[in-house]
Amino acid sequence: MNTTIDRDEVMRILTEVKDPELPFIDIVELGIVRDVVVSDQGIRVDITPTYSGCPAMQVIEREVREILDRQGSVAVEVRTVYSPPWTTEWMSEETRQKFRDNGIAPPNPPSLGGIEELVTLRRARPTIECPFCRSSNTTEKSEFGSTACKSIHFCNSCHQPFDYFKGF
Repeated sequence: MNTTIDRDEVMRILTEVKDPELPFIDIVELGIVRDVVVSDQGIRVDITPTYSGCPAMQVIEREVREILDRQGSVAVEVRTVYSPPWTTEWMSEETRQKFRDNGIAPPNPPSLGGIEELVTLRRARPTIECPFCRSSNTTEKSEFGSTACKSIHFCNSCHQPFDYFKGF
């Protein structure tokens, strides 16, 4: 086993694992990696799905194991942790900007309709900002996008269709 590896090095290595549905975002910056424990017995990585039943989690788990196995670690344990549930608050503004740069509207902060708001007091859904022109003049075209974590929207200002990464 590689005994020189520490938690910070494991976290750095895990930035090489990309979300298969969002290949421009790594699993650390998305907030999927919840904890890393390095001990004499090996490495334990706790991950949390962005939503329950996310099909990408099996791929992510396999890639975490493979990349850490290549480092010479004898025992790698990957645990899926559901509590507390993933929240968009774990994403930095830099990560949100990466969504925009790739033509996907990032999830609204919890104060604008995210997971923390359990009872909505609004009649309408919050406005989704266009990632191309930043206009709020957008329309949801389909609640179902290319993956279960996205919906399809249209910008009435620049006339571009775009995905919205749903906040859970």
